[in-house]
Amino acid sequence: MLKEVIIEAWLALRRSRTRSALTMLGIVWGIASVTLLIAYGNGFRTVLTHAFDAFGRSAVICWPQQTSDQAGGQRAGKRVRFEQADVNLIKQTAPLVKHVCMESVKNLPMAYGERMVNPAVRGVCPEYGDMRNEVPTEGRWLTAADELERRRVVFMGNRVKEQLFSGRNAVGETVLIGGMHFTVVGVMDKKMQLSNYFTSDDRSVWIPYSTAGDLWNTRYAGVIVFEPVAPQFEKQAEAQVLAAVAERQGFSPTDKKAIQMFGREEFRPVIDGITIGLQVLLTFIGALTLGIGGVGVMNIMLVSVDERIREIGLRRALGARKRHIAMQFLAETLVLMCLGGAIGIALSYVISVAVGTLPMLGPLFEDTSGKGDIRLQISGFTVVLSTMVLLVVGVITGLVPAIKASKLDPVEALRYE
Repeated sequence: MLKEVIIEAWLALRRSRTRSALTMLGIVWGIASVTLLIAYGNGFRTVLTHAFDAFGRSAVICWPQQTSDQAGGQRAGKRVRFEQADVNLIKQTAPLVKHVCMESVKNLPMAYGERMVNPAVRGVCPEYGDMRNEVPTEGRWLTAADELERRRVVFMGNRVKEQLFSGRNAVGETVLIGGMHFTVVGVMDKKMQLSNYFTSDDRSVWIPYSTAGDLWNTRYAGVIVFEPVAPQFEKQAEAQVLAAVAERQGFSPTDKKAIQMFGREEFRPVIDGITIGLQVLLTFIGALTLGIGGVGVMNIMLVSVDERIREIGLRRALGARKRHIAMQFLAETLVLMCLGGAIGIALSYVISVAVGTLPMLGPLFEDTSGKGDIRLQISGFTVVLSTMVLLVVGVITGLVPAIKASKLDPVEALRYE
């Protein structure tokens, strides 16, 4: 039954090929718009998420503040200071913390030959590289041996490397930091990140925390950086870190104003708010464009109903029921929509390949590699979502002419001239 209805619908459309083809153009453009706009929204979310992930997928930064609650006889307003003893206690009492270390920062002159820059020199632990996503493209990151032996080695951000070495290889070269000789052991690739603290990673260099003590007083750290065992445990890990520091420094473990923590959960509402809102807006615009094409299909099918009134009357006289007539015209509409949809999705693939990438973060970070640009990649989910929108529009636009055709009186239809 269904097969016969579809075949009859196809034959009916073939009788008016030009009209059917022109009507399908609106559907082709509409479904291509939906597909490309959804692909753009997905690409935008991917780039934005990657830019936030560059900060560190699970890194949490702890800033020392002042206490606001009185506990154990301590006065409110006591200044919190991070020391190595705090880190040791966190490691002992916070099972949800995977890595933790102190970070101390100071801007110092850094020279190579006749060139000089003034980057942020950051004393950190070996685990910091994994937590903050500091991936070397040349050389290596700092090791536990560097920290243990207080080696004078430095890992450089991309912009610092360009300023000192231009296009030359920096690994193995000796630079002066604060008047002391350091060996360059690694260089980070250009990092496109939308969040940072102190300064951008591209304009920073990293040395072992123990070595930083040779350049400035590192007894008190600027911040503590830690990573939970899994992203979903970030809030619980923050509570354990707060409790550990509070226990050692004698303030209330519920005093959240004593330590300001900034982690991935702070980014999530920003990412979701921007990307989900944009994706919904683009899908709505695409669906609206497709809906306009659907109105054209509805109009043509209503004209088709008027042209085939006698045919409808004859079918009813031969025993066809209302649902059969309605199914026939609904099938014709859906065949028209599906053919246009298939062509539109194929066209969207061609357009996506032709366009390739669209600039987004590349110009902002002076990057020409394309890593920060939006790629119009049409996924299976995009095709499924576009098809669902197409079917919804097709059913809505097909019901109006189908209902009109099914409600025609058989006797009046046969008399129609």
